[in-house]
Amino acid sequence: MALLDVQNLTVKFRTNDGIVNAVNDVSFSMDPGQTLAIVGESGSGKSQTAFSILGLLAQNGSATGSIKFNGSEILNVSTNELNRVRAAEIAIVFQDPMTSLNPYMRVSEQMAEVLIHHKGMSKAEAINEAVRMLDAVKIPGAKSRAQQYPHEFSGGMRQRVMIAMSLLCRPKLLIADEPTTALDVTVQAQIMALFSEIQKEFGMGVLLITHDLGVVAGFCEQVLVLYGGRVMEQGPVDPIFEQPSHPYTRGLLRAIPRVDQGAKVLDTIPGSPPNMMNPPLGCPFEPRCQFALEDCAQSLQPLSEFSKGRLRSCNRALEELA
Repeated sequence: MALLDVQNLTVKFRTNDGIVNAVNDVSFSMDPGQTLAIVGESGSGKSQTAFSILGLLAQNGSATGSIKFNGSEILNVSTNELNRVRAAEIAIVFQDPMTSLNPYMRVSEQMAEVLIHHKGMSKAEAINEAVRMLDAVKIPGAKSRAQQYPHEFSGGMRQRVMIAMSLLCRPKLLIADEPTTALDVTVQAQIMALFSEIQKEFGMGVLLITHDLGVVAGFCEQVLVLYGGRVMEQGPVDPIFEQPSHPYTRGLLRAIPRVDQGAKVLDTIPGSPPNMMNPPLGCPFEPRCQFALEDCAQSLQPLSEFSKGRLRSCNRALEELA
């Protein structure tokens, strides 16, 4: 049985200017212990897909479809039902650790709250467990640092605190939403290495939301490429990086600077993402695609398997994309 099974997920937001179609008919699944990345440009629907899993959409948002966790439906269930899953079985590491931590509370107190609420521990037991978890994420002097406030930690250390907090209840699934965005390259590498170690130790699944394909290549097993709220390509990481089958995926990979090619003007994908208040009838990437056909603007090819474990949504034959 799949750990997480998302089927036909659609997310919309009501605004004063109209309806924003943020996520459109997205489906994917994860097995226990698996690492899946969702990649794409800003506005492609990555974070809203993740927020839907935990019922964290803004008040003007709504989601339809199906999200099953360990076989049980969790989309649009009551807050009480979701609270039994949040943190205890599905945890999330948010993008900005500074705004995710309460600046008025010591780190130990914030972490202890999770264990007191979900595990029924006493405050003393919870603080001791929080210190052990801070030590597990390699924060030096964890016992003394636990008594400090968030502003006394660097960006990388605050991210480690968030990771430690998310692991307190030993979740089966960890959602990491752009966990390395605000960090320098060295700290990014340290955080992703930490994720790998922790995943092996706890045997949990990891859903990584990112725009950094370098992180995906070094950490993930499966990748889901989103554009305009739709899945463009999906499959194992290595084959997709070696031979991307969708023009959008190819554009993303070409835009990555490479040290083996020397100094050159960076490749870009011309044009802008679609207006999701008025989504296109056909492929959302059509206006920016150099391989577009006449039919692409009017019809969207269903996501279909073209090789074992690999799916894509494109009207072009593979050999035509050479």
